[in-house]
Amino acid sequence: MLHLNVFLFSPIRENTYLLHDDAGNCAVIDPGCYFPEEREALSAFISGNGLKPVMLLNTHCHLDHVFGNKYIAETYGLTLQIHPLEKKMLELAPTSGLMWNLPFDNYQGETEFLEPGKSIHIGNDLLEVVFIPGHSPGSVGFYSRSQGFIISGDVLFRESVGRTDLPGGDFRVLADSIRQVMYTLPDDTVVHSGHGPSTTIGWEKSHNPHVPLT
Repeated sequence: MLHLNVFLFSPIRENTYLLHDDAGNCAVIDPGCYFPEEREALSAFISGNGLKPVMLLNTHCHLDHVFGNKYIAETYGLTLQIHPLEKKMLELAPTSGLMWNLPFDNYQGETEFLEPGKSIHIGNDLLEVVFIPGHSPGSVGFYSRSQGFIISGDVLFRESVGRTDLPGGDFRVLADSIRQVMYTLPDDTVVHSGHGPSTTIGWEKSHNPHVPLT
């Protein structure tokens, strides 16, 4: 069984997720830890709970979701995994950081590319890689079909959606991703977003003003 912990990091207030199994194998998803005390808090939680990071994942590579990539990779000896279309977004992230007055050291290691439709393993538990572009060209979600949740980055929020005025954004593509992929998941699927509270697919189908069901 997978267990989820969320940390609110950086001035942009991004949700960083730790997903771990009963044996303590742990995936770090979208590490947004910007300040030293945030990085220390994340590592303290990992060590204090006997977790072993085995995977570093990005749903997409906008700056607030990648602040901590370098730290996590170097601390735990991990290789970043992203969709191939996010490689360019990752390279652009430091420039965006300067524009936001949030300079940071970017991840410079090798990358492994996620294949939509494939599954990744945390111990014996599976996460399906779901392709949901629009907010960013290579946005993906990590879907646990057995436990009924998806970690979906900045695609779908509670009664809102991800912005599409950033480089590579496209509202039509985003709306298609939400209607054709997200809204086809069971209504009780919990959506863990990149910012703000969680929601469910059923709630958004009924209440999201930006992408109504039809």
